[in-house]
Amino acid sequence: MQTNWKIGSLFGIPLFLDPLWFVILGLATLNFGVAYQAWGTTLAWSAGVVMALLLFGSVLLHELGHSLVARSQGIKVNSITLFLFGGIASIEEESKTPGKAFQVAIAGPAVSVILFLFLRLLGDFLPHNSPASMMVADLARINLVLALFNLIPGLPLDGGQVLKAALWQATGNRFKAVRLAAKAGQILGYGAIALGLAVDYFTGELVTGLWIALLGWFGIRNATSYDRVTVLQETLLNLVAGDSMTRDFRVVDANQTLRSFADSYLLDSTAPGVYFAESDGRYRGIVSIDDLRLVERSQWESLTVQSIVHPLTDIPTVAESTTLVEVINKLEKEQLARITVLSPAGAVAGVIDRGDIVRKLAQKLNLRITEAEIKRIKEEGSYPPGLQLGAIAKSITNS
Repeated sequence: MQTNWKIGSLFGIPLFLDPLWFVILGLATLNFGVAYQAWGTTLAWSAGVVMALLLFGSVLLHELGHSLVARSQGIKVNSITLFLFGGIASIEEESKTPGKAFQVAIAGPAVSVILFLFLRLLGDFLPHNSPASMMVADLARINLVLALFNLIPGLPLDGGQVLKAALWQATGNRFKAVRLAAKAGQILGYGAIALGLAVDYFTGELVTGLWIALLGWFGIRNATSYDRVTVLQETLLNLVAGDSMTRDFRVVDANQTLRSFADSYLLDSTAPGVYFAESDGRYRGIVSIDDLRLVERSQWESLTVQSIVHPLTDIPTVAESTTLVEVINKLEKEQLARITVLSPAGAVAGVIDRGDIVRKLAQKLNLRITEAEIKRIKEEGSYPPGLQLGAIAKSITNS
């Protein structure tokens, strides 16, 4: 698994480098070094390295713009990462209003425009046609291009985020806005791939054409990811605990002895492992096998199951009508293996765990997942690496 390298922090935000960043750093150095050959080999390549670093310094400031505006809204920024296609700020949750989402989206391009204006002004004070003035002019143009490119209206670009904010304001539906902006990003991505192939075919500029096509592929990949996450968020909000719970438990007599209970269930390989005790037609609570093992065996003949019951009022429960988002948040916040689901009358309706949630989502979204994988999720108490439901549910709640 590829690991990013932490290189420090800025305003308390961790900074990371993707190993592939060195590829684009080398290409940028090569590009500038060749362009500056008229200055002499040593100066040209030295300037090439400096310009490549300044280029990514500009990208870093661009992403810092997004990050600081998000933080001003009380949103946590986990990191900023420089990678093959530029930079990305990992912002934990969505802004709470379209206006605030627009502010976060436009902050990056605004920083790039400010850098462009500052560098143009700085260039006026430098000797005309000197290496310094040419480098400043090139860096100014790069920042302008960075701003304009990022304002292309399609996710995952900043322009797509601006478009999403506008559509959110117009429709009042954040999910619909993201889907439409993601669709625009996918269309633009396919257009970029077609353009890259055309550039390669008609001009023979293989590197340029390939780079444009790669940018298109990156756009499609990330726009599709936005779309899938949005569909997942909507599905979670439309499903409740009653939709996903199972009755994978047994009801036992609260008045039977611990010995009788142990003989009946502990050696039963088909037993579900979850037991609820009842007496007089009422659920008394949940029975933990671990609690049974804490009781001296000499007392198993005299003590009843009732003696180790945890009342329903003392255990984690949710109503059948509780959304899956709330269920997931409760599982994660309290680090629970499962939660008991209660009917409107307060009786035990079922139990729900991470495996049950994933199974239901797989059914709703036509995802391929085997029962063996579901079993592993239940046993390990963690979601698959590509399905970070805890983070997704948290982001929905905070939005």
